[in-house]
Amino acid sequence: MIQPRLLALALLVGTPAIAGLDPPEWTRPAKPFHVVGPISYVGTEGLAAYLIKTDAGLILLDGTMAENVPAIEANIRALGYKLTNVKLLLNSHAHFDHAAGLAALKRDTHATFLASAPDKAALESGIPPSVTSYGVIKFPPVKVDRVLVDGMPVRLGGIAMTPILTPGHTPGCTTWTTNVRDGARTLRVVFPCSITVAGNKLVGNSGYPGIVTDFRRSFARMKTLSADVVLTAHPEAADIWARKKRRDAGEADAFIAPDLLPKMVRDAEAAFDAELAKQGGH
Repeated sequence: MIQPRLLALALLVGTPAIAGLDPPEWTRPAKPFHVVGPISYVGTEGLAAYLIKTDAGLILLDGTMAENVPAIEANIRALGYKLTNVKLLLNSHAHFDHAAGLAALKRDTHATFLASAPDKAALESGIPPSVTSYGVIKFPPVKVDRVLVDGMPVRLGGIAMTPILTPGHTPGCTTWTTNVRDGARTLRVVFPCSITVAGNKLVGNSGYPGIVTDFRRSFARMKTLSADVVLTAHPEAADIWARKKRRDAGEADAFIAPDLLPKMVRDAEAAFDAELAKQGGH
């Protein structure tokens, strides 16, 4: 029997507390909805996928789990698009709950898949390298068509998505940033890659020896970022559904939260330091 506390922890850190445990929210279908500007949410209740409309087609960020692909594709169609309108497929990081659906989505959309160099091997093998407390959870491999250059924008139809490497959670964990027009204003949107330890072994990690250094560099780098809107791969991390409810109730700026990203980084860094100490590191 899984204790409620462990299940809650699994939801927060972004990976099951025990291999094979998938919170029901992760595969529970949800209706798509508009977030801000050209960005829509097309994921499930517990795992986010974001669709960005451009003048030259669509960009899809994250594929969630393989069993969620029909729901994601149905959401894309529900917004009035053909699957082949998706031209670029992007990923936050090479874990099964965000990458397992990529192979099927790439097949069905014929989109070009771009990913970071450090996560390329994991994505193409379906096997993350890090040693973790929950073991190895494989996912369907997906061919990377183009390797990202850190800080170099990916452009499509007037939208520029900039990859910022923030490794630690995985070696190639990628935070995405973009500026979008929302009515008469321009908003800075950040899709942060996870910066939680999430069961990673921090001391003596043979699969990822530089994990501690990477985490510390990523915390420092993310402190330099600013965001009007924060859109996370696990919606609860940014209160996505609560914000949608507030917006539906008439709060037009419910997704505007300039203080959210700094708080997320502070909290994650404190949790990392505590976990590192617990594991006997420094």
